[in-house]
Amino acid sequence: MTVDGRLARGERTRNAALDAAVVLATQAGLDGLSLAQLADRLGVSKSGLFAHWRSKEALQLAAIDRAVALWQERIVEPALLAPRGVRRLRALHDARLGFYASRVLPGGCFFANTQFEFNARPGPVRDRLAETYSQWTAFLERLVQQAVDAGELPDDLDVPQLAYEIDALGMGAAMQSRLLDPDAAYRYARAGLLDRLQALCPDPTLLTEGPS
Repeated sequence: MTVDGRLARGERTRNAALDAAVVLATQAGLDGLSLAQLADRLGVSKSGLFAHWRSKEALQLAAIDRAVALWQERIVEPALLAPRGVRRLRALHDARLGFYASRVLPGGCFFANTQFEFNARPGPVRDRLAETYSQWTAFLERLVQQAVDAGELPDDLDVPQLAYEIDALGMGAAMQSRLLDPDAAYRYARAGLLDRLQALCPDPTLLTEGPS
């Protein structure tokens, strides 16, 4: 089967633009995105990008979806390689903190930044951010429940509460690491979850190995 070269080039341009949009959104916010800005960054024409996104809002929504895919690739998928239960919860938290520490996104956490930016601005962008955050918290709750089902956390555990605490530790590290000592922020966030899980787990030796 022959691949149309123009379509392939268009897809490469689209992907490169979305990668750049995610980076720029961490620095200037989603509201700061523009097709002109991306065109300058990529060295392409604005009209070429306009073929992919007919409005600023369409670009913002696409950038959110791209950030979700990056989160899946860099955080969720590596964590799922860990054994189900408390070790997977710890691996997910460590992967999140490791992603922040890598500074792949120079302006910090895409979701922490954009959620604060749009939390009081009704509309499709806020709705998409709320949807992605709801999916993330539901995923955390599923992993916590799996640990309960495996006998690695108490049967009477408040699952949403622990999921909330795990996310709050990650969110706190995301914010503090940009303003204060990043090494301390990540160290406290790791220790916070480890202490919590070891106190709850009937077999704390499952958590004696170093960070994944």
